Amino acid sequence: MASISRLGQTEIQSNRTNVRTDGTASHRRRPLHVLFIHREADAVDACLQELEKAQFIVGADVVLTLAQCTKQLRLQSYDVVVAEYPSPSWKGSQALQLLQQTLQDIPLVFVTTAMGSKSLAELISCGAFDYVEQEHLAQLPMAIRRALNERGLRAELEAAGKALRHSQSLYRALADNPTYGICRCDAEGKFLDVNQALVTMLGYATGDELLVANRAFEVVLDLGQQAPLATRSREAIRIEPVEIEWNRKNRTVLKARLSGRGVYDEHGDFAGYEIIVVDVTEQRALEDHLRRQASSDSLTGLANHRRLFEVLHAEICRSKRTEREFSLLLLDLDALKEINDRFGHLTGDRALCRLAQVLTDCCRSIDTAARQGGDEFALVLPETGAAAATLVARRICGLLAKDTEEPALSVSVGVASYPKDADTVGTLLFAADRALYAMKDKQPRIARAGHA
Repeated sequence: MASISRLGQTEIQSNRTNVRTDGTASHRRRPLHVLFIHREADAVDACLQELEKAQFIVGADVVLTLAQCTKQLRLQSYDVVVAEYPSPSWKGSQALQLLQQTLQDIPLVFVTTAMGSKSLAELISCGAFDYVEQEHLAQLPMAIRRALNERGLRAELEAAGKALRHSQSLYRALADNPTYGICRCDAEGKFLDVNQALVTMLGYATGDELLVANRAFEVVLDLGQQAPLATRSREAIRIEPVEIEWNRKNRTVLKARLSGRGVYDEHGDFAGYEIIVVDVTEQRALEDHLRRQASSDSLTGLANHRRLFEVLHAEICRSKRTEREFSLLLLDLDALKEINDRFGHLTGDRALCRLAQVLTDCCRSIDTAARQGGDEFALVLPETGAAAATLVARRICGLLAKDTEEPALSVSVGVASYPKDADTVGTLLFAADRALYAMKDKQPRIARAGHA
């Protein structure tokens, strides 16, 4: 353990020195202190390389077990902990909960092998902020940035909440902060006071205009706080951090994170709420965009290999519940290499996009078209038997044959159905692949379709 830790620390500290010496990039790079809980030095090195590519100045230590992790955390502080999963070092939810208690507020990101939804739910319930699959380590820097940003925002909100609870003067100071929207409303949800930040968030010109519009009521309803709160204790009237969608004046949607508390009059009777509002619209839009990028092919816009496996797994689970079959088409764009050699790679890329458009045109809303990579594509057809899937394959071939753009395109198609032809994701893909290449062997290179 010690040799791995010292090696990683020495190499990365050297990089830090080089960056600061030349004076050209240090202002753009962010220091990051990481504790790895991982048995494989190569996997740790791969993680460090991705973080370096993302312009982090990384200081790292490596431990092998939870006990070593606990000891190391007593010696040093870390920005984030990156742990392998699954690991023989801890088994079961109790060990994961112990890891969460050990880390306290340090963000935890898992580097995982392939795992099902049950395992993912277990990680989240036991305190994991995020996970990155081993084969997609390029996503690690973004996961760590999200963890650090979430940690910083949480600290700011906690500080803001303490200010509200302890002092009215601090509340007024916070109300003038341009980052946080602040409002006070009565027990029925009517605005009593708002700050300029909230006025701006909701798209109004002045605080008076917002007060007249009385938009707080819908927020109180959304939070489920319209019950007779006057009968509740002071300790019970808390608005835990929650995200809602709130309509602006122009009816566009503001995604907001709310927290706050109940307030009381001089007689100790419940009088309303003080609420802190943080605009997370752009943050959530960016996260949605990144999620779409992570599950889509950059050239064609179709689902990628990872998303295809997720859809197939979900369809198998649904088929087991409903006892209804579904089908998979595997498609191979014929002669892509010859197209690239004769017309150039731009034309080859265009050919792939042309096929992707045909697949999209043939899809229902419940279907999933995907590019596996290279010249290989797939189409998942829920609630569809082999005969209907073969008709879809022939329609795809027919649409390509009618395309007047040069060069002319054709595809080979293999059809497999679940559960008739296979009972797992792997065997279903193999059955469709076998049907595809059987048709390639039997027929000349023209538009064609075969069934497993």
